[in-house]
Amino acid sequence: MFVRLLSVSSLVCLSLSSWSHAGPAEDIAGQVPRAMEIIGPWQQESPVRGKRLLHLIYWTPADREPNPRYRERLSAILKDIRSFYAGEMKRLGFGPRSIQLDEMDDGMLRIHLVKGTHPYARYHVQSGGDIRNECLPVLKDAGIDIDRETIMIFCNMSNWDADKKTISQNSPYYAGGDHQRGTAWQVDSPILDLDLLAKHEPKVRDGQYGHISVGRYNSIFIGGIAHELGHALGLPHNCESPPERELFGTALMGSGNRTYGENLRGEGKGSFLTLPHGLRLAAHPMFCGSVKGMTSRARQTLSDLAVETTEDGFTVSGRVVGSPPVHAVTGYMDPEGNSDYNAVPSSAVPGPDGRFTLHCRNLKKNARSEFYLVASHVNGASSSFGSGGAILRFPYQVDAGGKVDLRASRMKLALAPFVRAARMKQPLPALDSLPADLAADAMVKQIVGRLAGFGSARTAPADAPATAPLSSLAWKSARTGWGGSAVDLLASEPDLFVAGGRIFAGGLYAHAPARHEYELGGAWKRLRGSAGIASGHAGTVGFRILGDGRELWNSGTLKDQLCKDFDVDLTGVNELVLETSDAGDGIRDDWGLWLDPVLSR
Repeated sequence: MFVRLLSVSSLVCLSLSSWSHAGPAEDIAGQVPRAMEIIGPWQQESPVRGKRLLHLIYWTPADREPNPRYRERLSAILKDIRSFYAGEMKRLGFGPRSIQLDEMDDGMLRIHLVKGTHPYARYHVQSGGDIRNECLPVLKDAGIDIDRETIMIFCNMSNWDADKKTISQNSPYYAGGDHQRGTAWQVDSPILDLDLLAKHEPKVRDGQYGHISVGRYNSIFIGGIAHELGHALGLPHNCESPPERELFGTALMGSGNRTYGENLRGEGKGSFLTLPHGLRLAAHPMFCGSVKGMTSRARQTLSDLAVETTEDGFTVSGRVVGSPPVHAVTGYMDPEGNSDYNAVPSSAVPGPDGRFTLHCRNLKKNARSEFYLVASHVNGASSSFGSGGAILRFPYQVDAGGKVDLRASRMKLALAPFVRAARMKQPLPALDSLPADLAADAMVKQIVGRLAGFGSARTAPADAPATAPLSSLAWKSARTGWGGSAVDLLASEPDLFVAGGRIFAGGLYAHAPARHEYELGGAWKRLRGSAGIASGHAGTVGFRILGDGRELWNSGTLKDQLCKDFDVDLTGVNELVLETSDAGDGIRDDWGLWLDPVLSR
């Protein structure tokens, strides 16, 4: 039974709405042909064909020679990965589309050899940028523009002791890219060998993964090549659903980088590609051979967005119009913790009018979560729904019995016009324009009150009432690591304070490193609230509350969707300081928030 939570009179649900209990096979059979009916005609009208290759580089420090048989070993591995992608795309119904490799007359792959500038000791895990730059001259001489191609750099940064059978690596091992370009950094070792993938013996001791078979070692590191290649092609992380796990194994872009080929040893089902990622790759220029509109910027508009609970989860419905056209919409249901590795995807193909319905099932129980949407375009591009470079994310909760609470998502959807009006310093819509239950909600009223006063002068602490939001008070000084000081709405993003799967009335924006100082004059007794990272940001931060230089509270390191509450005694405190640090790993994406901090006398 469907329960309508947000009424959208113009929304017409597709026949997909009858699939609320569909399994993986039904989803594939229903979505793939319709997606190809969008991709095919667009690419065939004034077609532009082109062969996009994956370019391979073998980089070695100045004081090391390449590992033995690197060309033979890596050629066999990449061909196997090509077969893996082709097999998965065929299973999904797209035909054997796959990566394209630069094969030479001897049957092996062209691998560009690059000698590093410095000895091994000068490089480490974070040296990816330096190593990439050292590859530039060699690729340029080969006529390859590294910024317009997809490349994979194998780094000779492992340490193998054949007598002790121990191995460790100190190599860059990550990737990023899109349909036009990408870079993946990998590590090579003498025992990275496709012929060893099925072997239970010998055992080796890896510095990170412990005492494992040489076959397991190759599952991890050949699977890692396939996984990081996915990132270089533009694929994000995602997890498999329980039905998919039973049928196919482990999603490659989740933990499938560790299960690749384990089926050869009888240790599991191996790795697979999820349907949403197959839908994205179906239009990737390297996979389909079409470069039509490859460099065109993908744009889309989303309207009529609605959410509803169902017996087994919830649905997200709306209308998308894109340029180039959108052939798939993917929703990622991302529970708190484990970054985005445990995000379960759901996909839908828009109808002729752009309308779609996503069925979000197999949700993690007893968890705060968020969902976000991504559009796949027929030129291979993808675009996220959001603004200012931020992905629009919606919070929800699932209880221990699997019941979904979408109230926070409904709030965020319904309050979007209020946020826009506050940002533009225009009068807010009337409260009674909201659905009746939301208009009567205490949190909604509090948020609307904050938005009504957005941008107004703040009150001196000495003149404030007995209970006051800290964001309403004037600070002595404030600084943030990026974006400037902001209260109650995020800096540079027209969005409410959402963190940890919850929506908050407001607070202090505190991108690390941040420091907010207040003169309290010893007149306040308590400070209560929460601290966390803004929804959609994946940094790591630490929060501290200081009173007259003495630490009163310390959050420890927080990341992902985790929040921590605080309740601090301020008796006799004259100077209050709220600090946000980068937790020691740099400030990238460190969107710290002080959430609903409230002072009381």
